[in-house]
Amino acid sequence: MKTSIVRVELSGRSYDIYIASGAFDLAVSAAKDRLSRRNPVAFVSEENIWGKFVNFDNPDFENCAKIIVENGEGAKCFRNLERICRELAQRNVDRSGAVFAVGGGVVGDLAGFSAASYMRGIDFYQVPTTLLAMVDSSVGGKTGINIPEGKNLVGAFHQPKAVFIDTSFLKTLPAREFSAGMAEVIKYGLLGDKSFFGFLENLKEPLSASHPEIGNVIAHCCKMKAKIVSNDERETSKDGGRALLNLGHTFAHAIENTAGYGHYLHGEAVGLGMLLAARMSEKLGMLSEEETSRIRRILEIYDLPVKFREPISSDLLIEAGRRDKKAMSGKSRYVLMNGIGTSVVVPGIEESLAREIFETAMG
Repeated sequence: MKTSIVRVELSGRSYDIYIASGAFDLAVSAAKDRLSRRNPVAFVSEENIWGKFVNFDNPDFENCAKIIVENGEGAKCFRNLERICRELAQRNVDRSGAVFAVGGGVVGDLAGFSAASYMRGIDFYQVPTTLLAMVDSSVGGKTGINIPEGKNLVGAFHQPKAVFIDTSFLKTLPAREFSAGMAEVIKYGLLGDKSFFGFLENLKEPLSASHPEIGNVIAHCCKMKAKIVSNDERETSKDGGRALLNLGHTFAHAIENTAGYGHYLHGEAVGLGMLLAARMSEKLGMLSEEETSRIRRILEIYDLPVKFREPISSDLLIEAGRRDKKAMSGKSRYVLMNGIGTSVVVPGIEESLAREIFETAMG
């Protein structure tokens, strides 16, 4: 098994990302190692993963907590947070314990926040099974849940001890889920690597689970995110820093909140959000019409939406935008592009402009 290792440098909280076909075996070994030191272990996964594509079916794990949550964004809620924490307590998991999050971004966010909250913080490990989680949400320590007022408004920064990315899981993904993950892959080219965006544009065959470049692409995205997180772990940089990873997300979170969580997959909303960010950038003279067209074309290659599936109230979208975590002093901040490959945080965007951009997606 050829393994790529990407290091996230965070002083005493540094950790490695292991990327390989078969990296799941490394996660199993890590769990066994903890048990051998009499450290309790618990697993959190989701219905469409556990027992179908993955499980820790081993006598060593017979007495470990295994908490399976429902599929979809609705699982990121207080009800499941309480359920996980209570299960940990009932299983006598103490501060030496660890949670293994096995699934997509929803499971990683939920299990990570549970680990951050239980006993004021225990260890956790990420075992992402979707492309989106592999290149984005499993790395960087953002954990959280949704509330009706907005996505990820309740959460904590809590870094994993390690991330195990088994690329063979990608073969289990429905085409729509793979496409959703590609939105986050494309994002890295748009926000900070023009040559990487060009590489994606010029592939003879679009990326797929079996594409010979998929492992290298995942490693490249992880390296980019690791560098950004190492320099700005808690998104406090005045020059953009980690906030640049939110390219398209101010629009996307408003779309998800207004349309209803699950109507759009997160990556689908991000893809459309990046196109809207491109249109806003073009409107402000930061991006050319030709560059916006290139962004639209690559989204269409991966079957990502470039307009709303059905009309959404622009009033509700604007209201949701006001509640976004990146808003300051009552005004939304957007990550925009100064050309493909360069991104900046632009504060104080007027709601009239945001409304105009949202309306371009009405079809």
